[in-house]
Amino acid sequence: MAEKVDYKHTMNLPVTEFPMRANLAAREPEWLRFWDEIDVYGKSLEATRDGEPFTLHDGPPYANGHIHMGTAYNKVLKDLIVKYKSMRGFYSPYVPGWDCHGQPIEHQVEKNLGPEKMAAIGQAKLRELCRDYALKFVDVQREEFKRLGVRGDWDDPYLTLAHEYEAGNVEIFKKMYLDGAIYKGAKPIHWCIRCHTALAEAEIEYGDETSNSIYVAFAFTDATPWDAEGPTSMLIWTTTPWTLPANVAVTLADDADYVGVKLADGRVLVMAEALVESVAAVAGWAEADYTVLGARVKGSALAGLRYAQPIHDGVTGVIITGEHVELSTGTGAVHTAPGHGAEDYLVGQRFDLPMPMPVTDDGTFDAGGGPFAGIGVHDANPRIIEWLAERGTLVAATKISHSYPHCWRCKRPVIFRATEQWFVSMDGTGLRDNAMRAIGQVEWIPGWSVNRMSAMVADRPDWCISRQRAWGVPIPVFTCTKCGETIATETTFDAVIALFKTEGADAWFTRRPAEYLPSDTTCGRCGAGAHDLKPEDDIVDVWWESGVSHTSVLDARENLHRPAELYLEGSDQHRGWFQSALLTSVGAYDAAPFERVLTHGFIVDGDGRKMSKSLGNVISPLDVIKTSGADIIRLWVAASDYSQDVSVSDEILDRTSEAYRRIRNTFRFLLSNLSDFDPADEVAWEDMPELDRFALVELADLAERVTKSYDDWKFHQVFHAVHGYCVTELSSFYLDVLKDRLYADAAASRERRSAQTVLARVLTTLVRLVAPVLTFTAEEVWQFTPKALRDGHVSVQLAGWPAPAVPVDEAAALRDAYAVVLEVRDAATRALEEARNAGTIGKSQEARLVIAAPGDVRTVLEGRTSGALAEMFIVSSVELAAVDADAVSVRVEAAAGEKCPRCWNLRDLGDDGLCARCSGVVAAL
Repeated sequence: MAEKVDYKHTMNLPVTEFPMRANLAAREPEWLRFWDEIDVYGKSLEATRDGEPFTLHDGPPYANGHIHMGTAYNKVLKDLIVKYKSMRGFYSPYVPGWDCHGQPIEHQVEKNLGPEKMAAIGQAKLRELCRDYALKFVDVQREEFKRLGVRGDWDDPYLTLAHEYEAGNVEIFKKMYLDGAIYKGAKPIHWCIRCHTALAEAEIEYGDETSNSIYVAFAFTDATPWDAEGPTSMLIWTTTPWTLPANVAVTLADDADYVGVKLADGRVLVMAEALVESVAAVAGWAEADYTVLGARVKGSALAGLRYAQPIHDGVTGVIITGEHVELSTGTGAVHTAPGHGAEDYLVGQRFDLPMPMPVTDDGTFDAGGGPFAGIGVHDANPRIIEWLAERGTLVAATKISHSYPHCWRCKRPVIFRATEQWFVSMDGTGLRDNAMRAIGQVEWIPGWSVNRMSAMVADRPDWCISRQRAWGVPIPVFTCTKCGETIATETTFDAVIALFKTEGADAWFTRRPAEYLPSDTTCGRCGAGAHDLKPEDDIVDVWWESGVSHTSVLDARENLHRPAELYLEGSDQHRGWFQSALLTSVGAYDAAPFERVLTHGFIVDGDGRKMSKSLGNVISPLDVIKTSGADIIRLWVAASDYSQDVSVSDEILDRTSEAYRRIRNTFRFLLSNLSDFDPADEVAWEDMPELDRFALVELADLAERVTKSYDDWKFHQVFHAVHGYCVTELSSFYLDVLKDRLYADAAASRERRSAQTVLARVLTTLVRLVAPVLTFTAEEVWQFTPKALRDGHVSVQLAGWPAPAVPVDEAAALRDAYAVVLEVRDAATRALEEARNAGTIGKSQEARLVIAAPGDVRTVLEGRTSGALAEMFIVSSVELAAVDADAVSVRVEAAAGEKCPRCWNLRDLGDDGLCARCSGVVAAL
């Protein structure tokens, strides 16, 4: 019996040291060190120095706490864009930034200090502690962002606490103040009684709240059309009983019909006719309990009548009319306190109403609260209701659940409270109209986001920019202590700018104005000098601070420019950074600071719920990095459709990991079959087998499709295109077909070198297509790529962008032909599977196919050789039926011949026991 020969050493088996197991958590830090050593960021800028500029301006996260999945998603999205643009040849510097001022940081420092230490600390020391805290978390987050593979100028980021940055705030304030766009005035704003500060709309979060809902009778003191029926009162409805001490008016709808409703006890309550039934239902009146009187009066006819103020004896209020009164809820009579509501304030301005404000900074009533002086507004609600009931003016009291504004930091309900604040006027200098025009000149991604931004700017009130806090940039104006005049001139602004550039904003709180203002500075009203000037105590809104980065960063840095090509943040920034940047830029320069704005959705769990510790659904990116690696996070980012909320869960990350493994295994296959390949061995297009040429056409199509998806900002399509290519076009077809040729053909044969030529191009193209996303893995692949294929590029990030070209006419013909071939191959694959299950064959190489097909399909198949079809279908042989069929059908038969012990194909074997192909290869060896 002949001895069995092991032909393994004669085969071209795959060889690579590229590991099958990614072990990203351990290997990724090695690539970070490598990029630091070669200064990949600096080299990328140098390589693209003469390229078209592309600036993605980083919106600054708070230097507060560790990164979370939201910040990770945001930074990775930015990074893949910058890397893509850089590889395309754009000059794309990326300067990361941090928002170092503001309430979140000050709130955390207060918490760390505790009430006793906080009460004893001075402002200068508090600012020092805030600075230390912010800088600590700049360092923490910097390392966490770098660990995600984010590339940028980490050694010189922009910080809003930097002296030059702080001075930029004053430059914009100066321009807008001197233009008349900034003013000081008293009007109701959101006020947090816990944080003791005003809040802008961008600092408000809405959540469900249960509130009191009361109906109160305001007794008329003037004659009414219903007096003959009994004592008459106006019936109002409110969900804020605590605002009744500040009531000065009741607002009616001008054209609505009002009627008197007589109760069983003889009282007459006046309300909108349209709401009588709903009021009766709330009050629990049966039909016999009330009568609607005949007199019907328009709201305008009741205007000017006076009533007794419900809290303060001897004080009266007045009936007025307003367009904001709706007839969908309540009574059609709106309790009006101009100090406690935006609409109340506006109607109060129109009718020149007084604006009492009996509520102090901490939310307690002063003497203006009457019997409730010294009580907090929330504690006062039940007492006021009880007090009204005792006086007989409470008609009904219930509870309602509704959306209510809360402070973004302490999460507690806020109040509307009129205080003297600094505002940016939206209409005084045409800022609203100019901003709306600028919005129309910007590209918004996704396209629908322009509607959101336009609506917010069109409807927003004047911007309250002052805050009653310690940690931030001060409002850069002075008050004369002699006469109370505001001092803010070009000269004083320039002195403050110079002060901040040299000493920072801290100097505002430690230096006296006379030390840095020009010696001839005087009050324009009374002539008092600089020694009599007091600096403003309030600081600017933190959104103002981050908004002016267009000046403090884009204008200030030589390698950046304004407008930036792109601003990118979450969709909440339509009322935050996007808006503050737009308004300050339009206010100062009459132009938007960005050419386009891309917004992404919020990060939610697999069920679409917001992440919270109480739900136990929080996933930390730091934990994912430790267990799976940063590239899994990066692939999840790319695979997600940012135009809607983005889901993440363990299951989603497991699916992402599985997709990653498929892509990695594709790279490993490519590398393992190129160990003996040199570019000098390349086979020209015209000398390639047709299948290889078609593979290059598919590669060119992939590169074009992926590039377009990057250009269209559709990164999830990049993922789907690459993943589909690896799984379908490559692994399930081309690479599977190629194995016989790669492993069993002569190493230097034209056919094998042709296959390797294609694999080399696929490798060097695919690794660059995924480099912006799988930044660590792409670098690992690149370093394992044969040096001769790397064109001298030390990093894949410096290798440029691939654009494989194929002959246009031939490519079109191949696409058409192979669309047919692959459809037949699918039918053959199904038939082979059925035959395998039936036991007709074992492996597909043991099969012979007889294919019947319609004429047009048959013509295409006849254009390929029988051997080429057998190779593509991975069978022993293929025969085309002599007669055309109505549809494609495949008959599977056992193939003739014997199994070649070297290549395992069924062939006629020679005297040496090998098929002709293998016999020749072995003999040559």
